[in-house]
Parts: sequence; C-alpha cells; structure tokens
Amino acid sequence: MRARVLAATTVVALLVTGAPAPADAAPPVTAAPPVTAGAAVPCPRLPAPKVTRPPRPTPPPSVPEQRAVGGGALATAGLATPPGSPAPPAVTATTWLVADLDTGAVLGACGPHEYGTPASTQKLLLAATLLNRIDPKQVATATRADLDIERGSSAIGLLVGGRYPVETLWLGLLLQSGNDAANMLARLGAGSARAGVAEMNAEAHRLGALQTHAVTPSGLDGPGQFTSAYDLALIARACFADARFRRYALTERAQIPAQPALKAGGFQIQNENQLIYRYPGALGGKTGFTELARHSYVGAAQRGDRRLVVTLLGAEARPVRGWQQGAQLLDWGFSLPWDASVGRLVEPGELDAEQAAPSGSPAAVRPTPPPQWRGPAGTALRRMADGDWQVIAPTAGLLALIVGGLAAVLAARRGRSRGAGRRRA
Repeated sequence: MRARVLAATTVVALLVTGAPAPADAAPPVTAAPPVTAGAAVPCPRLPAPKVTRPPRPTPPPSVPEQRAVGGGALATAGLATPPGSPAPPAVTATTWLVADLDTGAVLGACGPHEYGTPASTQKLLLAATLLNRIDPKQVATATRADLDIERGSSAIGLLVGGRYPVETLWLGLLLQSGNDAANMLARLGAGSARAGVAEMNAEAHRLGALQTHAVTPSGLDGPGQFTSAYDLALIARACFADARFRRYALTERAQIPAQPALKAGGFQIQNENQLIYRYPGALGGKTGFTELARHSYVGAAQRGDRRLVVTLLGAEARPVRGWQQGAQLLDWGFSLPWDASVGRLVEPGELDAEQAAPSGSPAAVRPTPPPQWRGPAGTALRRMADGDWQVIAPTAGLLALIVGGLAAVLAARRGRSRGAGRRRA
C-alpha cells in the first residue's frame, strides 16, 4: 500500500510540474526552402506619410552566410511565414521578426536579415553586455564626458558631479532612453564609452548577431552603425533571460535622486514603452527613434505559458505607432500553432563553435540544442528553473497540499490497520 501511495505522489507531482521532453522527441524546426533572388514575397505594408530624413547610409556588402543564419527561409528581403498561416498585419516597418523567447523558434519575419539602423533599441545590446558586470548598488559620479550627447536627444538629466546608484542608471536607460545614462554605464562597465562599444560588438558576435555593429553605446546614429530584425531578436532574447532586466523592463516609474551638493532636487521618470500599460501580458521592451533610423521597437509579451518577442525597424508613427505595430504582430504570433516556425534563433556561441571546429569533425556539425521544454507544463518548469516566483509559489503551494493530503490518507490507513490488529488480538 505504501508503495502505491508513493507512486501516486510521484505521478501527481510530475503532472503538476511537467517534465522536459527528450531531445529526440522534440520536433525539428521546420524551414521553407531558401528563397532565391527575385522570388521574395512582398510584405504587407501600410501606407506611410512622406518624411524628410537624412540620406540612408550605405549598408555593408551582403554576406550569404550571414543572411542564412537561423535557416534558409530567413534569407529573404520579403515575407517568411509558415505554410497555411494567416497573413500578418500590414505595418509601416521596413523589417520585422516574431520569435518564441523560450524555444527560439522564428514564427515569421519580413526581411529579417536586411540591414537597418537601431536607434535606442541598441541600448538592449548595452544591457546584454554589461548588466551583470556592474554592481547595481554601486554609487558613481557623473563626468562631463558622460553628458557628451547630441543636443536635444533623450536624457535623464544627469549632472556633472552628481552621484547616482547604478540601478538608477539602468532604469533611466530602459524607461526613458537616457543617452547620458548609456555613456555612464559604458564607462563604468568597460572603462570608457569607446571601450564599452567594443565590448558590445564582441557580445553581439558571441550571440550570433553578425550583422550588428555598434558605434555609440546609446544608439545615437554613427557612421557604420547597423543591425537587423533578426539580430535584435537574439539580443532581446539574451536580455529577457535575465531576471533583473525583466524587472527593470516592467518598472513603470523611477526616482532620480536629489543632488544636495549641487543644489538640485530629485524628480520622477516614467516608462515610455506603452506596451506595458496597454497590452495584457506585456513583459517590456525598448523604443527607439532618430531622424535617420525612424522608429524602431522591441517588445515581448506572455499569453498563457507562451512568451513571444517582436522586433521591427524603420517604422513610421502614422497611421500606427511603432509599439502598436509590435502589438499587432504579437497578436498574429500568438494566433499561430505552438509548432509553427520558419527558422530559429541561434544559441549564444553556436556560430563560433561551428567556425572553430575542423571541417568534418563532430563539432563541425551544429551542436544538438538542449532538450526543448514542450507544452505548458514544461514551460512552467523552465520558468521555475529560472527563478520565476510567479510560478514557483503557486506550484509549491499546490504540491504541498497534494503531498499533505496523501500523507493524511496514508496515516488514516495506518491507524485503521493498527485498530484492526488490536481487535483481532
């Protein structure tokens, strides 16, 4: 009897928490055949108003191997969607991509490897590079070089000689897109803004974002600064894997501390990403705009146990704002089946490992990805492993009730058995 009760406890626990599917049980990522030149499917476009903008910079030469990162179906300047899927919404963005944050599956894209300029979405690369290299409790002093930003560009109002906690700088970077905060964080994390940019480019390469080249830590335009919708998704995935980033990205407002020595009062800043206020299940993201780049956007949201991310570049705010275009693409992504995909987001370090391995060696073959966490239960278990207390607390409580109930049943049976024994004596 005791063995049966313990077996039942194990089965119930597995049903509640879920278990990872074996690697060979997870279906492979399906991808359409490579799209040949001239055969690109046009992306649905919204008519956008004509705007005056600086001349578009000349992008680097196209590299076929880079355009095929993530799958041959992504090597297109046009639309890539799963066969039989509904048409995605029409947007003004020139390029975009929707992917699953957990599995890495790319659900759909428009010109995912086309070069674009990032504007302030580049601040996500700064976060992916330096967020865990600087003590958030450290208090640092702003320098004149930190405030060397383009006149009229976004800033949180740092003062030369002012003292600010590092966590406040990250909040200023992500909530209000502070270019002064970007310079200061790059300096604190790498020694100087220039060194911080070098570290950002190294991190982009490690993540597999081969079309990304940073020139400024903030995303302010600079010669040769480029990225792609695919690369932004790789960078965003790295950011959202960090619990501290997730907390910052969902923060609605923060306080910039007063500077008594400079006779300056404190003030409040608010999160400029409207997705967190207006989209159910929003996880946060980053907005961006320059006259050259136009509107760029990265946003993520959760629906049930599914977490998706959207990236877009080169959008106009009329007739639909950038974050709203992102929201519409997220809605479209959530409407697709769980196994829908046209490619995948490569894992950090994967491309370097392939290049380093001798041709024909076992390591030269793309490494087998870790077991995918399939279905709602598996996703919940992965989130618990990542330390997500929104899942851990209720699951632990439910398990405690189940185990307690089974223990009570076992104790009652044991009591009846002892009573029966006494009556037989």
